[in-house]
Order: sequence, then C-alpha cells, then structure tokens
Amino acid sequence: MNDTPATATTSGTKHKECTVCGYTMTTETIPATGSGGGGGYTYYTIKATVGVNGSISPSGNVSVREGLDQTFTITPDKGYAVSNVKIDGKSIGAVKSYTFENVKKSHTIEVIFMKANGNPQTGVFVDVATGSYYEDAVDWAVENGITKGTDDTHFSPDGICTRAQAVTFLWRTAGSPASKTSAMPFTDVPVGSYYYDAVLWAVENGITKGTSDTTFSPNMTCSRAQIVAFLWRSEKSPAAGTVNPFADVKADAYYADAVLWAVKEDVTKGTTATTFSPDANCTRAQIVTFIWRCKK
Repeated sequence: MNDTPATATTSGTKHKECTVCGYTMTTETIPATGSGGGGGYTYYTIKATVGVNGSISPSGNVSVREGLDQTFTITPDKGYAVSNVKIDGKSIGAVKSYTFENVKKSHTIEVIFMKANGNPQTGVFVDVATGSYYEDAVDWAVENGITKGTDDTHFSPDGICTRAQAVTFLWRTAGSPASKTSAMPFTDVPVGSYYYDAVLWAVENGITKGTSDTTFSPNMTCSRAQIVAFLWRSEKSPAAGTVNPFADVKADAYYADAVLWAVKEDVTKGTTATTFSPDANCTRAQIVTFIWRCKK
C-alpha cells in the first residue's frame, strides 16, 4: 500500500505494515493542510495595499492562521502623512497601525497617503505637485464642491475639460441655482445628465448659445477662448481692459473683450508674454485656476 501526502484541500493517508509479510496493520488519515500551511489549520489571506508616498508592513498577501491576530504598521514617507485607511473597503480614518483580531476570514487593508499638513481632501492627489500654480485652486475647487478628482488619488490636471464640464463648474461656483425655465433648446443634452441644469442656467444667463440652435456639443473639448468667454459672461460681461499683450487675440474676435478683462483681473497671464493660445485645449488645472482667481 502506498502513502498519499496531504494537500491544501485534500486529505492524505499513511500506514504501518509488517516488514516480513507486508500486511497492513494500521491506516491513518492525514488532514488537509488548509490554504496556507500544515498541521490541519485553516489559513486566511489579508491583502495589504498602499498608495505612493509610504509603506505598510507586512505588505502584499499575508497568510494568517485562523484565530490569530495580525498587526499592520503604516509608515508615511518624509513630508507625507496618512490620509485614510480602509478595512474591507470601509474607512476607519488616518491611523498609523491596525490589528485584525481573532482572524476568521480573509480581509483587505488599503492605505492612502497625503502631503504633510495638506488639505485632507486634496492632499491625496499624487499628481497635484506642491507649489504648482494650480495647487491652491484645486484645494478651493474640491472644498467648495465645484469638482473632484478623477479617482481617489488623481486630479488629472492636464486632462481636457469638456463644454459640459465647463458650464457645470461655473454653475456650481454660482451655487447651483435653479433655472427659471425648463425648456431645453438642445437635442444633445439628455434629461437626467449631470450637466442638464447647468446648461439651462448657462443659456438663461447668456453664458452660451450652444454650437448651433439645437446643439450644445457637451462632449466637445472646451478651448481656452471659450472658457474665458464663459467666465466673463458669467460675471455679467464687465468692462474689458485696454491693454492687449497677445498677438494671437485679434480685436474683432468674439473672445477679445473676455481675454482683456481676464488679463486686467489677473485671471490669466497667457501661455507666454505675447500669446494667449485661444484655440488650445483648456485643461482641468487651467479652468479651476481661472475660476479661483476670478472668485478669490
């Protein structure tokens, strides 16, 4: 008779036999080893993950025997702090360590770090560099519910801003006012869309007339000229400045007065000392910065 070794999921066998005649005297079952070890114990996995700018110990998939405790220690890098810890997807705050007691099932622990002394809401954005021209604007925009990141740890400052996003940001900045009319002139703005009320408000207040009588083109990328014009109109088209430093802003352009106003009010300084780049895509960093400078 041959012995059979135990595996993680299958019992094995071992036996004693007479060395003279080969008679099997006893047969014994060996319990399955479980998911992570031997001795018949059950083992569970705790998956430990962290974002950038810090570490957790132990990390990765940690095997823990049933009934035992497992402590995780969290260490931020220099200049960073713990922003949030999630246990099995539920936030427990900015703790420096956590112990799973009397483990009876598999778990997850996830850690997000932020800039030390940073805003807990925006400090988690790993792509918003300390000292960047848009850092304070992003803080302000997130705090005031104007926009949020593209995920838990990214703001995507270089991402494009669509026409729908632009009017929504302006609408939220104005306090998300209700429109006096419910008549939507644009066939490409569906009822229930996140930007529906914002577009109604924008049309009602003369901020935009759409790209045609019946289309708003919500997914079209917003240009730098368009966003400055939108912002200027949302401020009731105040008097423009008299100095035009930009060679690429012609006096008869629809956005000329808006740009001159923006320069006078220090909303924008252009892309260089002599260019505004009106047709360039407006980025997420630029739009929140323009609005922030206008409102602060």
